[in-house]
Amino acid sequence: MISTFDNIKNEVLRRGGIATTTVNYTDALLNGWIQGAHRWATAFKKWPFTEGRVSTTYVSGTEEWSFEGYKADSIRIMQIGGKRLQKLNFEDYQIFKEEESSSDDRVWSDFGRLVYVNPQIDLSGTLTAFGQYVPVDIDVTDPNATTVFSGNDEEGNEAIVEEVLSYAKTKQQKEKEAAYHHARAEAILNMVWGKVEDEQFNYHTHKSRGGMFERFNVLAGGFRDDLIKRDQFPFG
Repeated sequence: MISTFDNIKNEVLRRGGIATTTVNYTDALLNGWIQGAHRWATAFKKWPFTEGRVSTTYVSGTEEWSFEGYKADSIRIMQIGGKRLQKLNFEDYQIFKEEESSSDDRVWSDFGRLVYVNPQIDLSGTLTAFGQYVPVDIDVTDPNATTVFSGNDEEGNEAIVEEVLSYAKTKQQKEKEAAYHHARAEAILNMVWGKVEDEQFNYHTHKSRGGMFERFNVLAGGFRDDLIKRDQFPFG
């Protein structure tokens, strides 16, 4: 099982036949490769285990907000006082500000790492944003340091090993072998993502957004589809 920094490093050394006592493969070089491969793997997809929530007190009249540690353009849901806001693309938000500057519509947008909330909004309380955070670098000084995949889907750590091996083969000027290891790393992450998609397959979209939303029948068990009603298709 590959779950810690020490596990990853030992696997790279074993599979690559690498000795850190040689001048070409120092601990510092290998540690840097592992950090780089970790950054690459965590950015490969919008992993559900890098989703997060940030909350702060909403200050009325404030338009620009910045949430440190969150990826640019990654905020998907915004609430103030428990009320959901509608997201506009940035160009439409600018048009809205120009044409309806006094409107209290509950709208927001983002551009890069800045989030823009209509300052005229008629809400107060806690501002909560849901998005994708940037995982911290793996701590190469701690042998037991874990990655975002550890405890979630540890096969992702296998991809990190493969990507580090691709860096090592590149250093050896073995381009075909480097490409092979990089392709294996991508294939592993795509496999992990496939499992994520399988888990998300049964998610339902709320009927207000055009989905087929099913209610759970607490008494009888099972689901009842809101779109199928008794006597929906009468005879005669």
